[in-house]
Amino acid sequence: MFLNASSASLAVAFALALAGGSLGVPFVPPNYGGLFGIGVALADDDDGGSDSSDDSDSSDDSDSSDDSDTSDPDDGDDDDIDGDGDGVADDRRGGDRSNRASRRAVLASRVVQVDRQAPRQIVALGLDDAAIAELTATGYSVRDRRTVSIAGADMVRLAIPRGVTLEAARARVAGAAPAAAVDLNHFYRPDGAHAEPCGADNCLARNVVGWPEGAAMPGRCAVPTRIGLIDTAINSGHLAFVGAKVETIRLEAGNLPDSGRQHGTAVAALLVGSAESRTPGLVPGGELIAVDAFHRGAGNDDRSAVYELVRAIDLLAARGVKVINMSLTGPPNLLLKQAIERAAARGIVLVAAAGNDGPRAAPLYPGGYDGVIAVTAIDRSKNPYRRAGAGDHVDIAAPGVQVWTAASIKGAQSKTGTSFAAPFVTAAAAMMLAANPELKAADVEGLLQQSAEDLGKPGKDPVFGWGLLNARAICGT
Repeated sequence: MFLNASSASLAVAFALALAGGSLGVPFVPPNYGGLFGIGVALADDDDGGSDSSDDSDSSDDSDSSDDSDTSDPDDGDDDDIDGDGDGVADDRRGGDRSNRASRRAVLASRVVQVDRQAPRQIVALGLDDAAIAELTATGYSVRDRRTVSIAGADMVRLAIPRGVTLEAARARVAGAAPAAAVDLNHFYRPDGAHAEPCGADNCLARNVVGWPEGAAMPGRCAVPTRIGLIDTAINSGHLAFVGAKVETIRLEAGNLPDSGRQHGTAVAALLVGSAESRTPGLVPGGELIAVDAFHRGAGNDDRSAVYELVRAIDLLAARGVKVINMSLTGPPNLLLKQAIERAAARGIVLVAAAGNDGPRAAPLYPGGYDGVIAVTAIDRSKNPYRRAGAGDHVDIAAPGVQVWTAASIKGAQSKTGTSFAAPFVTAAAAMMLAANPELKAADVEGLLQQSAEDLGKPGKDPVFGWGLLNARAICGT
């Protein structure tokens, strides 16, 4: 998520770090790597700023506050040095460990909780006219109604009557239309991003997977299929996109506050940045349709409700996109699940970030769904990013620590997080489909698995999935 660099926001970030984190920055025990006999990549993925000031060279406008942030979980204050796995260090200065725990509890109680869903709203896919009439007669009101082509049904956003809880409303709407998908209007957020000190020469993470460069790219991989992106806003005027084929679509123009441009600009440039720019994309010259499905929330974070997320998937499917990158995460949702299933059935390759909530966290979505390629992050030494999600849903690993890409206003910097690993797999899938348009989504995933470099335990494991993306095999180099 993105927070303005105000004193209030910094106080919240500091409280989170001391409290162990709850907004996508959990503590990760040091025995994570030990479980698999491997090292762990240590890096942050927090973005502490806004789009308000210019950046230059390798400094993003969004990260000026991060360099001096003493709440970094890597500073040793929160390391579980006693090895008991509780994520709390015994105080080596003679203090009482229980006092540290008490201080954390107090700080955690003061942290503003992030909204998981839109208030007083229920969304449904497949709600017919009779059910809508029944519901409106009892106090429900239709806020929006749109046809979702891939599902062959209408999607409706309902406001619930006063005095009715969300759970009761969900049960009531589901009862009116048992065949419909009914759920809360959950929020999804882009993974955080953080500047890491390095330059273009040593931040080209693509070298880890043998990514072909510019003119050296083999002919059959040179012009990938059209790529879809669902993310925050993009600074289309950035030098990274000079000559690039980038179309941007804002779903809620004028209705909600604009989303920030940090995340979307970085991901888009990583995919199709101009070969002549300081941040050449993985597939320069490729065509990108970027849907801004996000808005700036009351907590100054970027969020997309599932209603807009489903619309974005449907829009890209209607435009004939065969690969969609979703560097975003959130809770499970029945409407999102159905949209994913319908898109996959159409042969669309869906790629999502595994998330940065840590290896002990529950799966995040859409990456947790079957039919979605969930991508985790590694560093240039092929160690796992310590905050990456883990589990049976993780499919493949790609570079996601110190990835060189565009900053939001001008210039360039490195970014860290599973958000920036996902585009590597998206670009690889686009190349494969360009070489063989007859491939189905399952075929693409199978080929990615077969060519992956096995890391960690033999075969598929919860940290690396099937292993590290191998671009050499994809392009026949």
